[in-house]
Amino acid sequence: MRLLFLHGWGFDASIWHGVRAALAPIETCAWDRGYFGAASQPDPGGPSIAIGHSLGSLLFAVAPPPGCVGFVAINGFDRFTGEGRVAPRLLDRMRARFAEAPDAVLDDFRLRAGGGAHQGTLVRECLAADLDRLATIDGRDGMMPQLVLQGGEDPILPAGMRDDVFAGTPRMTLAGAGHLLPVSHPDWCAARIRELL
Repeated sequence: MRLLFLHGWGFDASIWHGVRAALAPIETCAWDRGYFGAASQPDPGGPSIAIGHSLGSLLFAVAPPPGCVGFVAINGFDRFTGEGRVAPRLLDRMRARFAEAPDAVLDDFRLRAGGGAHQGTLVRECLAADLDRLATIDGRDGMMPQLVLQGGEDPILPAGMRDDVFAGTPRMTLAGAGHLLPVSHPDWCAARIRELL
């Protein structure tokens, strides 16, 4: 059994370094959407548990990887916009601005999420395509996670949305934590994953 990780919008596979280190010697691999270079989707090589952050959790919900036998959503959601979610106009504005000033939009989002400004050259097409996915994908009929991990002060996901996502799924909320649990609290995330295993 391997653990397969997928990051959210605006970040890359490096957000999982601390979590993966804390989970050693469990075998892990991480996919990368290719926002800052080549995309990477290594074969987990058999049965796996998918662990998605933010958009990564939505993508796993609607398209579980082959061999997936379990799913953990961290700062995740089953639908990003709509009633009880982020207002569609906010994402529409972000998409329109991204077409004109992608670096500024990306860094605004990353800073709001609790990260730093991006490093290197971004791949506009990949980021724009996944912004469109955030606006359109509905994963409520997709694969349900066995566990949802959330930050109690997530600035990206409204409180009501956090209460409603993946309805009926066990959830754990870390008080005072934000949207980047894999970066800010890797040991806590790893401990919850070990408990699930």
